[in-house]
Amino acid sequence: MPITLITGANKGIGFETARQLTELGHVVYIGARDAERGEKAAAALGARFVQLDVTDDASVTSALATIDSAEGRLDVLVNNAGVLGAGVTDGPTALRAFDTNAVGVVRVTEAALPLLRKSPNPTVVTVSSSAGSFWAVTNPDRPEFNLPLALYSASKSAATMLTVQYAKSQPGIKFNAVEPGTTATDMTAAFGIGRAPEESAKVVVHLATLDADGPTGTFQDENGELPW
Repeated sequence: MPITLITGANKGIGFETARQLTELGHVVYIGARDAERGEKAAAALGARFVQLDVTDDASVTSALATIDSAEGRLDVLVNNAGVLGAGVTDGPTALRAFDTNAVGVVRVTEAALPLLRKSPNPTVVTVSSSAGSFWAVTNPDRPEFNLPLALYSASKSAATMLTVQYAKSQPGIKFNAVEPGTTATDMTAAFGIGRAPEESAKVVVHLATLDADGPTGTFQDENGELPW
């Protein structure tokens, strides 16, 4: 059974991804900052909970050590935790957005690499966004064109670039970024937009369950590779 860690998985797309992968037979670890919410989510799915704050090095190290001692390997990592960084555009808000959406990817991935290398088919999926795509935000026909989220967009550009760089430096591990589609979650509630999280989670699950000869270093949505 594949061993899978999903960050920010107590709600939204992360929770639905955890549910679908559990149904596919994965042993899923739900990573969440809040222990009460994380344990509740894990119990609801028959998954396992591990306390994980992607902005805290000690928390990340401890979480991966817990998985290491219990499982001895990691087959799938889903970097899902993210923040919108909306509201005021200033230094502290920018630091928070990048710390979660980009630096958090580095923290968790680096801590997970030794465990991923022990997997027969290691896969990393980073939930990114076409809001971080030059192609999308400069295209008047795309919804991202009018999205006023500079810090979110910029930090997601970084997350996608990290995906490509990891794919190049870690040829034995598949790294792909995903645009899951506009989704109705508490993060997007202010915009009143999006489809059900279970629909968007399907896109993440597809990339999390690739065969050994699957693609790496790509940015995809449900229709395939996206320009960015």
